Amino acid sequence: MTPLFLSHGSPMLYLTDTPAHRFLAALGAGLAPPRAIVVASAHWETSQPMVGAAARPATIHDFGGFPEPLHRARYPAPGDPAVAAAVASALAAAGIPAAIDPRRGFDHGVWVPFGIALPGAEIPIVPLSVQPDRDARHHLALGRALAPLARDGVLVVGSGAVTHNLHAARGQAVGAAAPAWVDAFREWVAARVAAGEVERLLAYRDEAPAAEVNHPSPEHFLPFFVALGAAGEGAVGYRLHASVEYGVIGMDAFAFAPPAWGRAA
Repeated sequence: MTPLFLSHGSPMLYLTDTPAHRFLAALGAGLAPPRAIVVASAHWETSQPMVGAAARPATIHDFGGFPEPLHRARYPAPGDPAVAAAVASALAAAGIPAAIDPRRGFDHGVWVPFGIALPGAEIPIVPLSVQPDRDARHHLALGRALAPLARDGVLVVGSGAVTHNLHAARGQAVGAAAPAWVDAFREWVAARVAAGEVERLLAYRDEAPAAEVNHPSPEHFLPFFVALGAAGEGAVGYRLHASVEYGVIGMDAFAFAPPAWGRAA
């Protein structure tokens, strides 16, 4: 399965007809069903990697002040304790200690994009945490440890946002135009992905235009590196979707694959 990075944006994406919402719906409709999905979510932050192993994960409403239909939403996809154990074992084999959380549910970084893409909620999903106190290279290593699973029918997904400045998003309409500093970062990332420039992507905090403004904190971009790493050494990537919501929330999506896989999603 070709690893993916999906920008999940605001929880309102679940209820709002936007280009990103339509992209996710079409993506799910055309996706060859994986045996399970591992989702590294920006909304599960831990000091060491944690893997969710609940058989029936709850839907976590990790937000406030949104319309009641959003709070009533449920995503009843099953978990997969066996795949969760395989993820933890793969990380340990790569020298990355990880722990199992037998009760972790689906935060909105999981259920919002997959509630749109796979509304039937039939495919098992295993959540994976990110470590905001660790750098991009650490998250690339997390993904690379999962590359064997990706080659064995498990879809590895990073769920975050290609740009994410909530302070700048306040008061903006969902369709507000992006300022130049948002587009500059988005296009820099897309160009580096297309060129396979992994080292430059890892150095995004120093090299990318307006990196600290687009990501005042790193948690929404770290899942990108998990997906990139899961494609293995020499990964090639391409942008599947490009749009912006609330002016500053980049909703771009990417697919990554080893060169031998070509451009098949």
